[in-house]
Amino acid sequence: CLRITKMPTQYGALHLLIKFSGSRNPVSRRTGASTEDVTADEAQAELGRYKAKIEEAGATKEAFAKYATERSDCGSYKQGGDLGVFGPGDMQKQFEEGTASTPVGGMSGIILSDSGYHIIFRYL
Repeated sequence: CLRITKMPTQYGALHLLIKFSGSRNPVSRRTGASTEDVTADEAQAELGRYKAKIEEAGATKEAFAKYATERSDCGSYKQGGDLGVFGPGDMQKQFEEGTASTPVGGMSGIILSDSGYHIIFRYL
């Protein structure tokens, strides 16, 4: 007899985070500098420019990692923005929903969470 068991949903993703004055903790983990002087519009516009750069470079995982290392305000910048594998409830709701709606091998649009503005590259 075969028993079918449902595997729990898991995601693997890189992200590039730009924090701004309204972020939950408005300090860049990459530079240690405050982001209190960055407006939401400025953060979103800058992230849009990085999204375009990644697309121009082929929208690959490698291109995404390069730019996440260069600019992300999350401590994951040290790993090219790689957050590893995570499951439902492990991340902020907006981030998880953004990851879930992005196809594997694809890049999200700009997503706002309590941490700031993100773009996500999903690999699992």
